[in-house]
Amino acid sequence: MVGETVVTVVGNLTDDPEIRNTPSGDAVSHFTVASTPRTFDRQSNEWKDGETLFLRCSAWRQTAEHVAHSLARGTRVIVQGRLHQRTYETREGEKRTVIELEALEIGPSLRYADATVSKIPRVGVPGGTLFDTAPNDTPGAPTPGVPDRDDSAPHNDNSPTFPF
Repeated sequence: MVGETVVTVVGNLTDDPEIRNTPSGDAVSHFTVASTPRTFDRQSNEWKDGETLFLRCSAWRQTAEHVAHSLARGTRVIVQGRLHQRTYETREGEKRTVIELEALEIGPSLRYADATVSKIPRVGVPGGTLFDTAPNDTPGAPTPGVPDRDDSAPHNDNSPTFPF
């Protein structure tokens, strides 16, 4: 989408992802990523941790299910998605603002770990390699018949697809 803030965050999951279903039946997974910047201090000749960013994230539909089944607390992940700002009022009448990340893509970081990828076939799709996680304007809105890649473009069907 034009004008939306898309970011990539690398960090560790602070807890196991929580999954639930909306009243319309869409799966949504919530999780928090902790990302701590490190810088090298030349004077002391050692690495120093900066202030940790704790970013609340959500994933929808099949991506939510893959996140809940594939990732756990402490897993180093790479998350790309759209930032959303939300303002609400507490019971005491205080206004609060939170920034959340709607995860469009997520997977384990392979910097310090190995991962095994399993393709999960999708019914009615030739080759069974596409997932119904194409971005749209409404989080949780169904995207029937909308693939997440252009099938008319040349591609390698043997390339790995990460179902998380």
